[in-house]
Formats: sequence, C-alpha cells, structure tokens
Amino acid sequence: MEQTALRPKPIPGQERRDEPDPEPGPARHPHAARRRGRRVRSLLFGLAVGAVLVLTGVGLGTAGATVIGMSRLAELRQRAPAPTPVPVRPATPAPAPRAAATLGVEAVDAEKVGALVVGVHVPGPGYTAGLVRGDLLLQLGDRRIDSVSDLVRAVADARPGSELKLTVRHESGGYQQLTVVPGVVT
Repeated sequence: MEQTALRPKPIPGQERRDEPDPEPGPARHPHAARRRGRRVRSLLFGLAVGAVLVLTGVGLGTAGATVIGMSRLAELRQRAPAPTPVPVRPATPAPAPRAAATLGVEAVDAEKVGALVVGVHVPGPGYTAGLVRGDLLLQLGDRRIDSVSDLVRAVADARPGSELKLTVRHESGGYQQLTVVPGVVT
C-alpha cells in the first residue's frame, strides 16, 4: 500500500507559500476610497441643506409644516361668523382654588389590600418620608387605604404642609409608621 502525503487545503485569499510574494505590503481595497468619498459627500450635502434651512428661517423641525401667513389668517377671520355673546349671570364669588397635595409616589392596586408603590419621585414628600419602591401603603392619617383610589382621595383631602402618619408594610414584611408631609403641586 502506497502512502500519500496529506496536505491541508489552502484558505481562500492566501497565496501558497511556495510562490514568492510579488510585493509585500498592505492589502489592496480598490473600493474603499469610493465609499469614503460618498460618505464625505453625503455629510457635506446634509450640512449644506441644514445651513440653508436655518439661514432662510425654516427650523429643521418645521421642514414639512404648512405656514399660514398673516394675510391668510386675516382673510379666514373675515369669513368666520361673528361670535355670539354669552349672557352674563350675576356672579357668585368663586371659591379660591385650593392647592392640591401630593406624596410624590406612583402606586398601583395591590393584590389584596393597600396601594403598592412602584415609583418614588426624588425629591418629593414620599422620598423625604422614607418610602421606597415595593412598599405597601395601608393607612394615611386616620383613613384606611384599600386601593389606589382610596390613596388618591386621602391625599386630595389632606392639607399641604400638614404632617400625617403613614402606615407602611415593607417588601421584607416589616411594618413601619412614617411621618409624611404632603407637598403642593405647582
């Protein structure tokens, strides 16, 4: 039986070692310069278009918007019917708007009883009191919290700036009473 020499197949792109290299040096990429030129050209074109839009007064965000001129607006007002006057009733003094209180937390209904805190705004009254994500709110002041709607009502009835006791069950299972001062929404 005759033995034959096993030779590995050459990897495509590699020359055989028996042949001398015609010229050592970096690999030649004939199309790279063309691509590089295209990228530079596209970048310059984009910059030129952006500069023209900014210099003509058209913002980049309003490139596709329709602009109604002042003369067109005056014409539309002339075509529109005259507004009908609304009868005025004797006014009773309106109550002064009451500032709304907030705890600065985001909550969802818990599986059983309470409101589960899923987010705490920093800075905020809830963060200052020590609430963390995962806490279960059970009582605010003297009002029991069975759901998020109960929490909303209890916070809405609270006076901003007044201290309230908040009963919380932490994720670890421990109960704690915190003092919270509802803030003002501005």
